[in-house]
Amino acid sequence: MITQDQLKDVLDRAEKLKHYLRIDEKQIEWEEEDLRTQAPDFWDDPKRAEAQMKKVKGIKKWIDGYNDCRMKADELQLAFDFYKEEMVTEQEVDEAYQKAMEAIEGLELMNMLRQEEDPMDAVLKINSGAGGTEAQDWAQMLMRMYMRWAEAHGYKVTIANLLDGEDAGIKSVTMQIEGGEYAYGYLKSENGVHRLVRVSPYNAQGKRMTSFASVFVTPLVDDTIEVYVDPAKLSWDTFRSSGAGGQNVNKVESGVRLRYWYTDPDTGEEEEILIENTETRDQPKNKERAMALLRSQLYDRAMKKRMEAQAKIEAGKKKIEWGSQIRSYVFDDKRVKDHRTNFETRDVESVMNGKLDGFIKAYLMEFASEDN
Repeated sequence: MITQDQLKDVLDRAEKLKHYLRIDEKQIEWEEEDLRTQAPDFWDDPKRAEAQMKKVKGIKKWIDGYNDCRMKADELQLAFDFYKEEMVTEQEVDEAYQKAMEAIEGLELMNMLRQEEDPMDAVLKINSGAGGTEAQDWAQMLMRMYMRWAEAHGYKVTIANLLDGEDAGIKSVTMQIEGGEYAYGYLKSENGVHRLVRVSPYNAQGKRMTSFASVFVTPLVDDTIEVYVDPAKLSWDTFRSSGAGGQNVNKVESGVRLRYWYTDPDTGEEEEILIENTETRDQPKNKERAMALLRSQLYDRAMKKRMEAQAKIEAGKKKIEWGSQIRSYVFDDKRVKDHRTNFETRDVESVMNGKLDGFIKAYLMEFASEDN
């Protein structure tokens, strides 16, 4: 049975959210923006109309989220009062408390995601580190972990490109995580090197081995985001896809390889961006998706240039290189620890099955206030 202090905490946090989120102002803003969608010529410019509908939906989501928190907090208050009159059970009060806490914590977490790119879909790439089969197996385990996380949160996962390992596992994979909100906002916490320590099934002596894999997350831009791609710096190769897909895969060069020479606007240095896509048997579709991935990378670079304040945070983070991991997964000690936040859990199995919310929340709690 919850205490009076726990009840007060829920009511106070719900009231503070109204202030933090400026709900009264958002209500007025939503009414004004919604009125624009009712203009007779609203759909004459479909692209602009879709952007406006997205804006209206985004504002409404905050209002609905707060109203849900407020309703659940009020229901908890009623349940607590009814318990005193023996009209509800302790279990019913505790269930009402759990629902209220989940709603409040979910909105508090979403409130930490205020950057322009946070609501976007995400592109997540995993590269295995040095170590051969063991490292490639670890990269595949991470791929499965993120797929499980995405499924649990209602996102759609598409494999844009997959390079299998020589004996087991994968060398690299590029995944697009779409169909829900804030995929990038949540997954940006996963950027960095992930370290595995375990007794390797690939080692005949049963030795404890350490493996690394790097994870890179960028926002997946849509058509409403303007990103300039210089055609003169763009070239294409085609190749035959490998893996599953039947005889057509071996006969048709449906795989595409995009090469783009990126020039750093500050230093003038050039760098080749290489993107491969073998998602479908349709070459034009693969080209379209490869272009989307390129636009996402260019947007990500431009975004990082704009966010000068981010440099202060980045200085305190681990560099993306071997030996400077952001998180360690120690299987035989039953421990997963994030070295940036010191958040730790001993439920290794759940983590590998996609239970990452504790790590994500700890990261956002520590770094989001500096991001915004």
